[in-house]
Amino acid sequence: MTKQTFAEAMTELEEIVRKLEQGDVPLEEAIDLYKRGMELSKFCHEKLQSAEEQLISIVNENGEKKPFEPTNGEEL
Repeated sequence: MTKQTFAEAMTELEEIVRKLEQGDVPLEEAIDLYKRGMELSKFCHEKLQSAEEQLISIVNENGEKKPFEPTNGEEL
């Protein structure tokens, strides 16, 4: 199984939501879709958390991580 990207997971999750919102899927399939949707939701949430953590710190010219401190567009 190839590793799913965030975009692919979101696309699959959107499709699951669309199917469930239509309401014409058998109960067993709806349960399976719901379970898969929850897995995808968790995967996407973890990806977003990881991206946020990466954006919170920056690497300076010495290769050291420093907290990111936005200046709100102000010059230093």
